[in-house]
Amino acid sequence: MREASENTHSPWRDWPIDREIVISRVIDAGRGVVYAAWTDPNQIQQWFGPEGMVIETKEIDLRPGGMWRFDMVARDGTRYTNRMVFLRMDADARIEVEHGSDQDDDPGRFRMLVTFDEQSDGKTVLTLRQMHPSREQRQAGIGFGAVEYGGQTLDKLARHVAERTGK
Repeated sequence: MREASENTHSPWRDWPIDREIVISRVIDAGRGVVYAAWTDPNQIQQWFGPEGMVIETKEIDLRPGGMWRFDMVARDGTRYTNRMVFLRMDADARIEVEHGSDQDDDPGRFRMLVTFDEQSDGKTVLTLRQMHPSREQRQAGIGFGAVEYGGQTLDKLARHVAERTGK
C-alpha cells in the first residue's frame, strides 16, 4: 500500500468533464474541523447522507486502505447499501474514495474526491467531485438525484459542524 502523502499520478487530471459531478459548499469552520467530521468514525455517521436517511454502519475503518460499509435507510424502510474504500487521505486537505453499493466489483461504483480549502475568513470551501466510469452512469446519477442529495448531505455536514463549534 502506498503512503497517503506519496505524490502519484492522479486520474483527476485528464478526466472527461461529461463523466463528473461536482458539488461544493462553504462551511463556517476551519478545514481541520471539517476534515475531522469526515475522518472521525463517530462524527461521519451522525451527518452523512441525504435528509431523512439514517445510517446503519456494518464496518468502519477510516484510513487509507480502510473501508466503510453501511446502509442508508429511508423513512419508508428502503435500504441503500453502500461501500466506501478509502484510497488516499491527506490530513486537512483531501480524501479520495471509491464509492458504490456494498458488493464486490460493483459496476456502478465511482471515484470520489473531497477537498478542503480554508478561506482567509476561516471558513472552508468543501468540494466533492464524483468521477463516473461512463457518461451514462453520470446521467443516471443526476437523474436519481445525486446533485440534490449531495447538497443535502453537505447541508447536514454544515449543521453538524455548527453544532460542534457553537457557530
